[in-house]
Amino acid sequence: MNPYILAILLFGLGLGTTITFASSHWLLAWMGLEMNTLAIIPLMTQHHHPRAVEATTKYFLTQATAAATLLFASVTNAWLTGQWEIQQITHPLPSTMITLALALKIGLAPLHAWLPEVLQGLDLTTGLILSTWQKLAPFALILQLQPSSSTLLIILGLTSTLIGGWGGLNQTQLRKILAYSSIAHLGWMILVLQFSPSITLLTLLTYFIMTFSTFLVFKLNESTNINTLATSWAKAPALTALMPLILLSLGGLPPLTGFMPKWLILQELTKQGLVPTETLVALSALLSLFFYLRLSYAMTLTISPNNLTGSTPWRLPSTQLTYPLATSTEMTICLLPLTPAISALLTP
Repeated sequence: MNPYILAILLFGLGLGTTITFASSHWLLAWMGLEMNTLAIIPLMTQHHHPRAVEATTKYFLTQATAAATLLFASVTNAWLTGQWEIQQITHPLPSTMITLALALKIGLAPLHAWLPEVLQGLDLTTGLILSTWQKLAPFALILQLQPSSSTLLIILGLTSTLIGGWGGLNQTQLRKILAYSSIAHLGWMILVLQFSPSITLLTLLTYFIMTFSTFLVFKLNESTNINTLATSWAKAPALTALMPLILLSLGGLPPLTGFMPKWLILQELTKQGLVPTETLVALSALLSLFFYLRLSYAMTLTISPNNLTGSTPWRLPSTQLTYPLATSTEMTICLLPLTPAISALLTP
């Protein structure tokens, strides 16, 4: 892609998100979300592959549906209450509609079906943008919105963690596994949102760091399914040794960074007296942990069979910058000891 066009599209992505962040009026927030969607569509179709075009079409249709629902809900709210302010949603009908529209935008279950399919059709770089940056603007709106129904958020969160765990179990495609991982993590964030927005933001930040590391490793190895992971030991042995730690951090095992947000969320849910919910969520984390272990096993404990001539992929030196990967990997593995300091910062 022409670098000038790429720069304009990335600027559009940044501007759309910034407009949504800065807006207190629903029309302005809607406009920022639309800019975001329109800026990423050319990035998604840049390879002109039928799968990419299909993924882009699915993405456009779901985002347009969510944006139309959001606009309709905000107009309904203005009609019922005379308010366009984001924080002045008092009527339960527009509040519920907006929550569901934003859930569709970020891919929360049961409105998640588009996310694995779309992510599977994209290259890893665009997939990374879709899994991280594109979640920011809708999340900013969900944080500002005080939902009238706390039950709705708990149902969305629980369904997302369970479907995110179950859905990834039988997958062989790495991008689909990462999509289900994204759904499960978003479920954790939504569960604790109404009780502690600061823990939600912390979880979002740690999820971004861990996902960034995972996508960059797969991009470095040029892996898109589980079988191709087996050749990574020959390309980057040191990184292959660290990769299980990154995956287990995504799964939330101590003593890795990913354990910190899960620990704080379970603690907060206990304080709120939601013990059955907390138990279900903790058990759903085991489902996710299974497919992270499966990826770790495929990457470090198996060797690719080279029975046929020329079945080994070319081992050309990678042109990818490794500084961002080194930084994010270190943060993915080593930040748990900072939990007391972070907890102190989060306490109002």
